[in-house]
Amino acid sequence: QVQLVESGGGLVQAGGSLRLSCAASGGTFSSYTMAWFRQAPGKEREFVAAINRYGGSTYYPDSVKGRFTISRDNAKNTVYLQMNSLKPEDTAAYYCAADLRLGATTDHLEYSYWGQGTQVTVSS
Repeated sequence: QVQLVESGGGLVQAGGSLRLSCAASGGTFSSYTMAWFRQAPGKEREFVAAINRYGGSTYYPDSVKGRFTISRDNAKNTVYLQMNSLKPEDTAAYYCAADLRLGATTDHLEYSYWGQGTQVTVSS
């Protein structure tokens, strides 16, 4: 069973950048498809990015495509989310998720393991 701990959130001005990290422990990291989701107050959890087990395939919704990049370092048991050109509407709690599946999915209900979240606030 894997444990996930996110870091790297904070307050940034619109147009700025942040890099989130998610450190995994307690499992074979390379066995897990990894993803990032976000949730703003009063809104449903939203898919942000996913990466397959060896990093060969990545997935993004249109809302972040071209601005966000997901990557992983299996040697460091860590997945990253590089966020550029941030907008106020990107403000949310960002969660790392993992699952033992062959391919990535955008459905948060399909992920078995979650971190505690890290807050990202983008000011205008």
